[in-house]
Formats: sequence, C-alpha cells, structure tokens
Amino acid sequence: MRRTRGHGAREQEPRRADRARLPLRRSLLGRLLAVSALVAACSVAATAWIAVQTTSGAIKQEQGQNLTADARIYDTLLEYAARNPTWDGVGATVRTLARESGRRVALTTQGRQPLADSATEPTAPALPPQASAVVDPLSVDTVLAARGADGQGTGADRIDPRAVGPFRLSAADSRALRRTADDKVACLNRAGIASDVVVGASGRPRVQIVGNDPERALGTRCDLAALDTPTRSERKALDALSELADACLKRQGREGVRLNNDLSWGDPAPVAVPGEPAAVVPRPVPAPRDAPAEQAAPSVEMPELTGENDRAIASCVGTARSEQLSSYVASPALLFIGDEGGATLPGFDLSPTNTARIAGAAALVLALTVGASVFAGARLVRPLHALTGAAQRMRDGEQPASVPVSGDDEVGRLAAAFNDMSAHRARLEEQRKAMVSDVAHELRTPLSNIRGWLEAAQDGLAEPDPAFVSSLLEEAVLLQHIIDDLQDLAAADAGALRLHPEPVEVRELLGQVAAAHQARAENAGVTLSVTATAPGPALSADPVRLRQAVGNLVSNAVRHTPEGGRVTLRAYASEAGCGTVVIEVTDTGSGIPADDLPHVFDRFWRAEKSRSRRTGGSGLGLAIVRKLVEAHGGTAEATSTEGEGSTFALRLPGASEQGRRPAPDGMTTAF
Repeated sequence: MRRTRGHGAREQEPRRADRARLPLRRSLLGRLLAVSALVAACSVAATAWIAVQTTSGAIKQEQGQNLTADARIYDTLLEYAARNPTWDGVGATVRTLARESGRRVALTTQGRQPLADSATEPTAPALPPQASAVVDPLSVDTVLAARGADGQGTGADRIDPRAVGPFRLSAADSRALRRTADDKVACLNRAGIASDVVVGASGRPRVQIVGNDPERALGTRCDLAALDTPTRSERKALDALSELADACLKRQGREGVRLNNDLSWGDPAPVAVPGEPAAVVPRPVPAPRDAPAEQAAPSVEMPELTGENDRAIASCVGTARSEQLSSYVASPALLFIGDEGGATLPGFDLSPTNTARIAGAAALVLALTVGASVFAGARLVRPLHALTGAAQRMRDGEQPASVPVSGDDEVGRLAAAFNDMSAHRARLEEQRKAMVSDVAHELRTPLSNIRGWLEAAQDGLAEPDPAFVSSLLEEAVLLQHIIDDLQDLAAADAGALRLHPEPVEVRELLGQVAAAHQARAENAGVTLSVTATAPGPALSADPVRLRQAVGNLVSNAVRHTPEGGRVTLRAYASEAGCGTVVIEVTDTGSGIPADDLPHVFDRFWRAEKSRSRRTGGSGLGLAIVRKLVEAHGGTAEATSTEGEGSTFALRLPGASEQGRRPAPDGMTTAF
C-alpha cells in the first residue's frame, strides 16, 4: 500500500482553513453591510427624530405617563392622608395639583364614591375603569412613592414615614427639644464641628453632622443623648404598640417581646422614634449603671431569637403599627390622573416648517450616503491599484517590492499574501543562485584534483603507481559522494524519496553506526560510546535511511570534537510526547555560536566559511539528516553551548504511533 501527498499540502491546509474563517466584522462583506446599516440607521433616526419632535406633546397628553408629575401628585396626596384622619378638605389640594400639572386629578373611595375631582363640569367624562394608584399611607406604592423630606424612603413594611400617629410631639415638647437641639448645635460649632437641626415628621428635632464622619462628635463634651430620650407621650405610644404586638404573638403561641424605641427587639439599640430616622451620630449603648430610667426598668425575658421568630415578630410589629395608626390616617382612596376634558390628539401637520425639516433630513441622508460610499470605495480601490502596479513591475523583471497592508480584511490579507509571495520568490532566487555557486564550488575541487593528477601523468611528472591510482580513486569517491548527497536532497524535495519501514531495534542500530565510525574516532583520539536501554524503545523506520541520518550526525560530531573528547549516542522514549522515540548524538566539541545555531540544517552551510570539503564537509550532511527524519514523520533539533559541545536530537514516532500517523508531505512509503 502507498500513501502519497503533495509536498507541503498538509502544512498549507490549516493555513487555508484559518484564512477561510475570516470574522465577519473584518471582512469586506461586513464593511459593506456596516455602511448600508449606517445609512439605514441614519435614515430611521432622522425619520424618528422628526416624528418625535412633531408628536411628542400629543403622545404625552394621550398616555399620561409624565412620571415626575404623577409621583408629585401621589406624594402630595399621600402626605395629606398620613397627616389627616379623613379626606375632608382635600378638594383644595386636588384642585391645586390639577392646576399646576394641567391634568385631571380625582379621588374616590375604594367603592368609587367621589371624594374630590378637579373636573367640576357636568359634561366631564367618566373616570377610567383602572385607577392610576391607591393612596394608602399604610401600604405605599413603592414605584410612585417619592422620597420624604428627610431623605429616607419607605420602610420595608410600606408604611409612609410621615404617618406617625400617637408619636407626634406636642408643641411644648417640640419647642423644648428644639431648644436643646439648638444648644447642642452651638456646642458642636464651638468645637469646630459643623452641624444643623433637622426636624422630622413627628416634630422631633435631631442634630445632623455636616460631612462624612459623624463620629467626630464623640470626642466632644456636647452630649447628644438628651435628644434621644423619649417623651412621656412617645413612651405611652410605644407601650401601646408593644401590647398590640404581644397580643399578635400570643395568638400564634409565641412569647411577647420588648420593643426598643426604634421598633427593633432584642438588645437595646440607639434611641429613635417611629417615623423618625435613626440618629446620625452613633453612641455606645450605656452600661447598666448609666442606663436611663426608662431602660432601667425590669426587662422582659426575651424569647430565643431565630430566623422564624424574627419573621413572626416583624410581621406582628407591622400589623400592630397598621392597627395603631389606622385611626390617625385617612382611609385608602383610588387616585385617577388623566387629561382634562378628554381632548383629542392633534394629527401630523405637514406645515411648511415640517416640510422643510423633511427635505433637510432627506438631503442630509443623501449627502451622508454619497460620502460614505465614496470613502469606502476609495479605501477599497487604493490597495488594489497598489497590488496591480507591483504585479506589473514583477512581470517586467524589476526587483520585487512589498505593498502596504492597510488592515486585516480580505484586501489586507491579499496584500500580505502578495508580500509573502514576493519575499518567497526573492528568497528562492537567492537560494538558486547560491546553490548553483555552491554546487559548482564543491564539484570544482575534486575535478581540479583529478585533472591536475592526469595532466601531471601526461607530462611525465607523475608515475601512475598504486598511490597515484589511490589518489585519483579518492577524488572520484569524493565526487560521487557529493553527487549522491545532491541526489538525495533532490529526491526529498521532489517527493520521490522512498522509505521501506520495518521494526527497528534502536540499540542495535546505534551499535552498528558506532562500529562503522569507531576506527575514525580512534584515529581522531575521540571516545565513541552508546547509551541505550535493553530492549530499546519500539520504532518502525527504514533502517538504511535511519543509519544514514545517524551516521551523518556521528561523522559531524567526530569531525568537530578535539582529541580526548567524547561522542555519545543515546536513545530513549520521550516523556513529553506519547510514543515518541528520541535519538541523541552529543559531543564535547567546540560548540556552535548562538547566531549560527538556527542555520545548521541549511544546505551548504558551514560554521567557518573558509573550511574546505576535506576539513568542514560539504554542508549537505545535516540538511540530508533533516530531510530523512521528516520523511519518517519526525523532527531534527540542535542545541549547543559554545566551548562545551553540541547535542543533535532526532524525534521519531514510535511503532504504536507510526501506524496512526499519515505519510509526511511529499514522501512515498512502501509497506
């Protein structure tokens, strides 16, 4: 069975596949689509802008979705309900809101009995079946609810913070606390701490520190605790709330709790009042001996606090608050917000102004389209002109020159491929000239020697004795060796190098190569040794070609190793690659400079350019090694340290991997 593939086809297929997967955003098609999408988007945007500018007022009147106005109306009526036990007198507020917003505002009971309506005409249209919102201070609509005056939103129980009920301070208590708060502010100002007095919904003042570090007040003598002490009315309201919450808990079979001033339970928390934000300046909880009289009373034994108990307590506290506040706030009411008089919407009027707008927008879109097309076309044609000119210059025999690569799209990749082709063509031309020169030089030396000896014999200057014949034979063998090397390289390049793989015992093969070069190594004073495990790693290869490759490496190593040095042949199974066999030839010679190391496998390359064929070789041996190893599906590598020696490694697929690996590009394998 034979498997033959074109030279370099397997290397080119991944590259072609990679180039075929050009992202759409970088492709020429993608750019054209982007230009078309841009033009279409501009057209749509211009049309939408004209429509919005013309009909925005009508749409606002039709939908009634002015959220700012709706939220302000809702918040104003919610405040009224939180501060008044009934809706009596809300008519004036409703009419004021309607006049300010230009909308119709109506309030009804949940049974749709009218409470107040800004539309007083007898012909006013009926209210819509769906209310805009429900105004209930005990169940706030969190979407429409505006933030309170103190910057705090509604609590998790959805009770409006302005609904304080029995916690509202009397005028006398509020004035007394205000005087205390003013004194504390003055004290803090003398200490260099800016502060203000803020009055909450219940009438209780508090001190607010200006800045982002409220704990600065802790280091002053301005005791703010006096403002946290609840008044008699607040304590009475808190006790009533605790009783309602305990009754709810007892109905569930749970123990009662003692509520703190901020309606929390458990450990005492900083003093606050329902409906009021917590104090801005934190203070530590007083020790028992320092506790206020209200907190020094015998405490109720607290139940075990668990997640389930906390949820039950929170639910009961919320229910108790709603029950306590129900007599202090207005009952829930339906809020309707709509257009006054049910006016119809104006149509789209093609006035001269609108006509001019449409014409101007159309002209702008047309100009944009023409400009974008010209710009894109110029960018596409410019690199194509450059490619055409460069190709014509190459046709005329001029020196190939690269063209600029403008991007990574199809045109850019075409320019890059053209540059690669031009550079590759120049390299091939240089290699062809160099190879012709090198081949002529390599063949000239033995031919000149043979001619010189023959002319000397013809002129009677040399006797055709056995030494004479031996010298001529040596030059002929040298010439034949050069021709054989060139023939092997030509066969490898043409894909005509035939391999006859068979199971190979690597240790035995290395022994054969070492025995063949033993005499030469001894003459050079070099120790030649083989290091391989027995049995060696399994390998399927052409033994003749493999001995030729290893022999070239050994010959090269012996030639460049000084007297007293060592050349070691080693074979082992690689741990890095599954089933890979590595054959190494290591010497203790002069080494290879780092700049020359990448070129050791190039044809006709010598580390010292002045070396002759006899001292430095023809420069074809290592090139043949690489071709033979690649024919087996492997790779050849070289590492070296100048002054210490070099290591040449051949990495070949093992016997188990050889059957699964396809034949190398351009090689013919016979089985």
